[in-house]
Amino acid sequence: MKRIFSILFPLLALSLASCREFLAENPESLLSEEQFYRTQTDAVNAVNAVYWLLNAPGQTPYNTLFNTGMNFAGDDEDPGPGAFNADVRSLAVLGHSSGNLRVYEIWQMHYAAIKRANVALEKIPAIDFDAQLKARLLGEAKFLRALYYFNLVRLYGDVPLILEYQKFVSASDYAVARTPSVQVYAQIEKDLTEAAGVLPVSYSSPDVGRATQGAAKALLAKVYLTKASLPLNLVSHYADAVRTAEEALSPADGGTGRYGYNLFTNYADVFLPATKNGVEHIFSAQFRSNSLSQGNGQNSRSILNGIPGLVGSYADMVRFYTVGNDRYFSVYKLYKNNDRRKRVTFVTSFVSPTNGRRYALPIANAAVPNDSTPFFNKAWDPGATGTTSESAANVSILRYAELLLIHAEAENEANGPTVKAYRSLNRVRNRAGLPNLTPNLSQAQFRDSLYLDRRLELVFEYQRWFDLIRQKDAAGNSTFVQNLHRVGKTNATEKHRLYPIPQSELDNNPLLVQNPGW
Repeated sequence: MKRIFSILFPLLALSLASCREFLAENPESLLSEEQFYRTQTDAVNAVNAVYWLLNAPGQTPYNTLFNTGMNFAGDDEDPGPGAFNADVRSLAVLGHSSGNLRVYEIWQMHYAAIKRANVALEKIPAIDFDAQLKARLLGEAKFLRALYYFNLVRLYGDVPLILEYQKFVSASDYAVARTPSVQVYAQIEKDLTEAAGVLPVSYSSPDVGRATQGAAKALLAKVYLTKASLPLNLVSHYADAVRTAEEALSPADGGTGRYGYNLFTNYADVFLPATKNGVEHIFSAQFRSNSLSQGNGQNSRSILNGIPGLVGSYADMVRFYTVGNDRYFSVYKLYKNNDRRKRVTFVTSFVSPTNGRRYALPIANAAVPNDSTPFFNKAWDPGATGTTSESAANVSILRYAELLLIHAEAENEANGPTVKAYRSLNRVRNRAGLPNLTPNLSQAQFRDSLYLDRRLELVFEYQRWFDLIRQKDAAGNSTFVQNLHRVGKTNATEKHRLYPIPQSELDNNPLLVQNPGW
């Protein structure tokens, strides 16, 4: 996938460098849409274009946009001193509006990717090439369309469901009303089910990292869990989540999956570039450090600025809030000291590759002697030194630890804290160096324990906001507002569970209606 993309950027640069010639180009030399979608290579490139918006240069969903446009709104992160964008800072304090740039960019980029998926699904069937590859490419396009719609429906609620390549003349023809979220979910399930029927179990180089059958099943399990949770609360889907998760879980973990998934022994291997696309990775956004701007832009944002030999802007930081006498409490302090995830997820100092000195940001905290600022570390690339600002670290969109947590949560909600639920959760805890969870917990106690482990396992992986908006207490009530109030965001209300429909979309589409409260 990336190999193909890498040849596109030089061509783009060449085109821009030859702007004058381009403007004077003979129209007969232009490649029309009808001329392009004719070969197997055209079909592959059409699907590659759908992948591209996962991680394209700049801020795209899994290349920092979900951090600045979503994570900051939650309870684990804040924009650091190096984050100057007013839209980012307003969203972080829930002061954003329908005109917020990040709210618009998330919407726009997802629909741009959906359009590309729809183009691929319309054009590829008419191309004459290998039938098995054709089916696979169509399956990939459906998987990606499902993923993009899954993000949209969770963030915005009812959204326009567009399943055809729109190529109208009149602007009014592009106006589409919002589709009820249950119908959007039904299409997501349909796409994933069909994708799982044709996608391969695995790939060889250079196609490693593309969507697989196991990825489709794992994502479908997550979709069922989300539907069963708040706000839809369609609890019958907990059983569907259990069943589908077990189709992807490996036999050693009580499943029937034939995908070879497992947990890395070393938690750090989940994130290091040297071990990406490994046994735990189900589906990831792919990055290559400083290769034609195809690197992960998150790395430098999490590094303290001013360290010789490292590029850092300190644009991302933990959210500090008050617990007892500690005014600098954060998600970092929720970890037990023997939790192996703590020292992988965070660092409290950096060593300069230039002078060997250690740099930190001490905190004058009367409640905790020798306290120091924790920095997120999951995008760290040991090779990103000197002037290299980007990381080769992939971004996990689905990984096996989360699949185990999905299974444990859905099983507990459907049947209580059974042996199966304990087994899946304890697999994740044991890898972290923690003992088995206390036996004989109630359903509510198990739920709370699982929520905490899910938070600690997946922090800084673009998961927390999606969990905040769906999780509940023992009485079945949403914990969204109270969780945000707990960290000092006392202006949080139920309206914030959904993003506003971007104002520019409302202006251009008279059929759209704004979300309540916005």
